[in-house]
Amino acid sequence: MKHLYTSLRRNMISAVACVCIITVFVQYRQWSAPKERPLVVTTWDAFGYYVYLPAFFIYNDAKTLNWLDSTDRKYHLTGGNGWQAEKLENGNYTFKYLGGVAIMQMPLFLIGHFVAGLLSYPQDGFSPPYQYAITLGALIYCLLGLLVLRRVLLRYFDDIVVTVTLLLTALATNLMQYAADDNGQSHVYIFMLYAVVLAATDSWHRKPRAWIAFAVGYIIGLATMSRPTEAIMLLIPLLWNTNGKSVTKEKWRLVWTNKPHVWLAVIGGLVGILPQLIYWKYSTESFIYDVGSKWVFFNPWFRVLFGWEKGWFIYTPVTIFFVIGLFFLKKYPFKNAILWFFILNLWIIISWEDWRYGGSYSTRALVQSYPVMAFSLASLIAPIFCNKGRYIALLLGSVLIVLNVFQTIQYHRTILHYNDMNRQYYGRIFMNANPSAEDMSLLDNGEFLYHESAFEVVIRDTLTIDTTVTIAPKGQALIATKPIQLNADDWIKLESIIEPSSGLWNSYLTVVLKTSNTSKTARIRLFSPIAKENTKNRYALFMHMPPNFQHTQLSVFITTTTGFSGRVYRTCMSVFRSRATH
Repeated sequence: MKHLYTSLRRNMISAVACVCIITVFVQYRQWSAPKERPLVVTTWDAFGYYVYLPAFFIYNDAKTLNWLDSTDRKYHLTGGNGWQAEKLENGNYTFKYLGGVAIMQMPLFLIGHFVAGLLSYPQDGFSPPYQYAITLGALIYCLLGLLVLRRVLLRYFDDIVVTVTLLLTALATNLMQYAADDNGQSHVYIFMLYAVVLAATDSWHRKPRAWIAFAVGYIIGLATMSRPTEAIMLLIPLLWNTNGKSVTKEKWRLVWTNKPHVWLAVIGGLVGILPQLIYWKYSTESFIYDVGSKWVFFNPWFRVLFGWEKGWFIYTPVTIFFVIGLFFLKKYPFKNAILWFFILNLWIIISWEDWRYGGSYSTRALVQSYPVMAFSLASLIAPIFCNKGRYIALLLGSVLIVLNVFQTIQYHRTILHYNDMNRQYYGRIFMNANPSAEDMSLLDNGEFLYHESAFEVVIRDTLTIDTTVTIAPKGQALIATKPIQLNADDWIKLESIIEPSSGLWNSYLTVVLKTSNTSKTARIRLFSPIAKENTKNRYALFMHMPPNFQHTQLSVFITTTTGFSGRVYRTCMSVFRSRATH
């Protein structure tokens, strides 16, 4: 006990860092929780992981799912089409997502179920007590992962290096989003598993024990049962302590000496995946089921790393230092384990056919493996903190944390879009808390007049005043049309004040310029973080005039795929012409 107390006191800074990190996450969770409706975190992908628990424990129906439609109408869980479960030829439904996360969520679910009954909430698996149990439980899993990661890092690095590593790993990456806000998904749970398997692997190599070998196998099995690609976690114990011929020889001598431990690890792995095999046999009548994921290993999507849509290096640039740190692993026993895991895991992630990974901030599929990457980051930080470069490193790290926290808030507000980011739009919203309607137009329209003051307004006209628009169920409504005469290289700016009463999400403001033999179209979405239903919203877009558009008909429409109703209060057009050519 005295030794433990001394160790805690000596390494207090990194312990305080873990508490600070989780405090920030809790504050972000509290801030991001919806104020106008109950909190629901078990939606979309998160519902796919969680659905096992209510299906088996409450409804006793994981085959026909007769309870799902009414529950979905009440809580809006699936996104509308129930793709989280597939109907089979035998008439049963089977869940697309694996059940490992549900096993980790089970204690949280049971607590929520108990509290729901105690407080007279519906014990239906989705009422507020269940939601708060899941979201707060995910934060606890995150804290456990951070504490375990801290402990194993301290075996190789001093307290300051570990502190900086933990702060950057947690606050300068998208872990913040998926541990605090979107924490019904799988990432934070598997994050904890990676931290534990790293600690257990290191402990076994220091002092082989049977229970640790079993635990390593079980964790790998459970992780694989959560996301099949996490089976690559096996590289960690296999390649640990293989840094050099003599060390590798000693490692395998140790394994040979403890052969029963290998069998215990195998048994642990089988125990970890056994519940999934039993479930598949129950629902599909086969122990093995293809969930339908596809990879393109020989044509990977490098835009996962560098693309403006969700590029890992672009939106969470601290990850560049994860890669640089790989070159500083040479002297550590975990070199090959970290290096080869990093390379192969990254290749798997960028090779998945659906490379966008749904709506997400940066590359969310890498979040769970950040404990592994923390070792490469710490290996880079350690030599820097031995000289005066630490001051520059601290400044840079602080900037990266501020940037990520700011962008995480932007992502929550949908300013940083979950699917449609591009270079021009990112340039306009970078560190911009209040983007304008003109800025928002770049999500859809690639033309933008950056320096209006360098141009002269040669035409300014009001096209509509207070028009009611109703479109059902889909189509378009003309709200203005006007013949205009333009010069090549002129710019049109269209501005409109629109108050949607319904249909905001899938509707657009569309502008068409048409001559006798050609046309040009631009459109922008009505839904944006600065737009709301039953509110007067301002929209704006630019169009650049190519040659042969001197005499053109300008038409303005509202188009929709699901129906729209609302009022257009005012639509104005301005034509800008360069002062140099006017």
